[in-house]
Amino acid sequence: MKKRFLSVSLAAVTAASAVLSGCSSSSGAGSAGEVYVYNWGEYIDEEVIDMFEEETGIKVIYDMFETNEEMYPIIEAGARVYDVVCPSDYMIQKMIDNNLLAEINFDNIPNYSQIDPEYIERSRAFDPENKYSVPYTWGTVGILYNTGMVAPEDVPTKWMDLWDEKFDGEILMQDSVRDAFMVALKALGYSMNSTDPDELAEARDLLIRQKPLVQAYVIDQVRDKMIGGEAAIGVIYSGEMLYIQEEVENLGLDYSLEYVIPEEGTNVWIDSWVIPANARNKENAEKWIDFLCRPDIAKMNFEYITYATPNKGAFDLLDEDLQNNKAVFPDVDSLNNCEVFSYLGEDVDMMYNEMWKEVKSK
Repeated sequence: MKKRFLSVSLAAVTAASAVLSGCSSSSGAGSAGEVYVYNWGEYIDEEVIDMFEEETGIKVIYDMFETNEEMYPIIEAGARVYDVVCPSDYMIQKMIDNNLLAEINFDNIPNYSQIDPEYIERSRAFDPENKYSVPYTWGTVGILYNTGMVAPEDVPTKWMDLWDEKFDGEILMQDSVRDAFMVALKALGYSMNSTDPDELAEARDLLIRQKPLVQAYVIDQVRDKMIGGEAAIGVIYSGEMLYIQEEVENLGLDYSLEYVIPEEGTNVWIDSWVIPANARNKENAEKWIDFLCRPDIAKMNFEYITYATPNKGAFDLLDEDLQNNKAVFPDVDSLNNCEVFSYLGEDVDMMYNEMWKEVKSK
């Protein structure tokens, strides 16, 4: 999901810690009939929460985080109020490596059968035995271009097109260390999970070479800048595409914004539900996950979030035009050379961060 690699906000951690302190002060806070949920902001249809409470009688205590890096220290510190959390792929791997997650009892999640095996298999990149996670949303990272600003013969097809001087001052890059290095590493033909110092240095130098062409390093602003015709080309998450397409149509713009998965491959990301090892209400957490795997509920969430659902039952319920929207649901064949982000360890993370600082400081 977007914002996955931003640095943690001290204010956000302080606020979350205050919530935790308030919740943990009551020894009975995690008694039967409750489930403490920790999820991204705007990442669920609120009506779904009401429906879950009404159907199960379980009260939902719901908190939100903005980044994986904000969420992780809260769980690591022993925050026992959270029974179920929705991190991204690489952070799930880190949580598994550090024994922060409980194995899921899939007997309590019969609707797990609705998850497309394709995404269960891709989850093995961060949850090798599929013991700890249930996919919730997925997507790709690609190139968005403005048909009114990019000539047909210049339509981007590969990451290296982001180094084309034709787009000088018209390129938007993600202000995110792993996403930016993914673009450069893939452009060079390397794995986006490279730990090779020489490959990373080559990617760093490529990003430095690109920098004079870049209008801005941004996150959410890619969407709005592109809709407003402020840039010709940008790196974006596929989950933004339904909103973008609707806005272009509603505004009656004389150009369209098209999405391309570069031929060198890209990041296929997966956000999944997991259960912290010290969860107080594990069975209620499993009931929560099972409810969200129900096709009608997964469809509601897709329509609200607009990030692709891995739920095949929900996909079958969608209108045909949505099913055929390749920006949101690309063909599996187009995902060749694509990878899921892996957690690379503290030392490698530090190497990425130091090289990213060099890129940004030039």
